[in-house]
Amino acid sequence: MKLTLNIEPGLIDKIKEVAKKRKTSVSKIAESSFKKEVESEKEPFRMKEESEISEFVRGMVAVTTPVPDFDHKAEYHKHLEEKYGR
Repeated sequence: MKLTLNIEPGLIDKIKEVAKKRKTSVSKIAESSFKKEVESEKEPFRMKEESEISEFVRGMVAVTTPVPDFDHKAEYHKHLEEKYGR
């Protein structure tokens, strides 16, 4: 599809030079720029609500509330001792 744009003459000459160096066309460069703009307008990342998470994924959760006195470092050290011995 064709599109007519009004661009200042100096910029047109510069973009033609860039296109020539990249061995592409001004149209391809413009299309790439437009695609980047469209992609940047997508909805930003957000955490899903629990109701939006599938049952399969919810089933993968081992513990719903953390144990308050759980010592992660000690458990990891214990794991390493079991795996590699002392």
